Amino acid sequence: MPLAMTSPKRDEDLFSESTMTFGEHLDELRVVLFKAVIALFIGTCVGMFVGKYAVAIIKAPLEKALQEYYQESSLEQFSEFEEAWKKLDKPVPYTVEQVNDLLYKQQMIFEIQYIHPVLIRQALGLEKAGAKVAADKQSLEPILYWHPIDQDKRISILALGVSEMFSIWLKASLVTGLILSSPFVLYYLWSFVAAGLYRHERRYIHIFLPFSLGLFFAGVLLAYWFVFGPVLSFLFSFNRSMGIDPDPRISEWLGFVLLLPIGFGVSFQLPLVMLFLERIGIITVEMYTAQWKIAVLVIFVISSILTPADPYSLLLMAIPLTGLYFGGVQLCKLMPRRGTGIDPEAISG
Repeated sequence: MPLAMTSPKRDEDLFSESTMTFGEHLDELRVVLFKAVIALFIGTCVGMFVGKYAVAIIKAPLEKALQEYYQESSLEQFSEFEEAWKKLDKPVPYTVEQVNDLLYKQQMIFEIQYIHPVLIRQALGLEKAGAKVAADKQSLEPILYWHPIDQDKRISILALGVSEMFSIWLKASLVTGLILSSPFVLYYLWSFVAAGLYRHERRYIHIFLPFSLGLFFAGVLLAYWFVFGPVLSFLFSFNRSMGIDPDPRISEWLGFVLLLPIGFGVSFQLPLVMLFLERIGIITVEMYTAQWKIAVLVIFVISSILTPADPYSLLLMAIPLTGLYFGGVQLCKLMPRRGTGIDPEAISG
């Protein structure tokens, strides 16, 4: 009984099982992009109603990094305070443990002020008011002026321009809209991709979509929760080493916020893109495996472009992407492309 072998599908047969021509696929692309823009517009409109809260979420990592910066700076200043009191041959009014408790547990922060001890005794009623006080530097003693850390103006983020906050509110609404509309945008894009696949392959789109959403949000959350903190601490460490306190503007920070999470979310689509390219026959699993060194190099180069000029954000993007690359290779092996094999219906007696 002769066995009829199915011939492999050629790349030029990509649309052979589709009812649409190449021109109709371009029209479909325009429709998909229009739907994606509409979804983004609706998401942005919703984002405008919660723009105030979005701005609070966006600036939270920066305020936390500033708070940690000034807490550490206060500990360094306390060492200077101790030295000043020791020169006066007086016991230091605070211990390091008490300062740590006030800074980190009770969320207080101090500034060093200098005042004449006579004025303190007069304020406490221990000495007659109105006595003359010598106005010289040597007579002044340092004291710690404590206040709640959330009332420290140094931790407040500045907006210098008159219209700057309005622009920030719009951009925050856009970021919120992009996140809210991402399920619909990804659905429209994958639906367009499905039109170019064979009929038996289109079922994979139902698998791609939830994974695509999961990878996108995983990238965004990774950037927000695990990247912003180390990157800001690294950058602020240079301020401390140079003796220059940071004074960030929220507009500058917003540009950083816009680029990094979206870059993480989009780049985390790598395994699905690899699988799609393998499914349509552009790249094979063997090519992925053989060229892994070049792929890792490209990942590091792209990560250096999408992240600020610091090693932490580069590594925090490149290392997960490298893992996702090898995960994409395994995904291609688990879902091999159909192209050759025995057609059971072609068996004749």
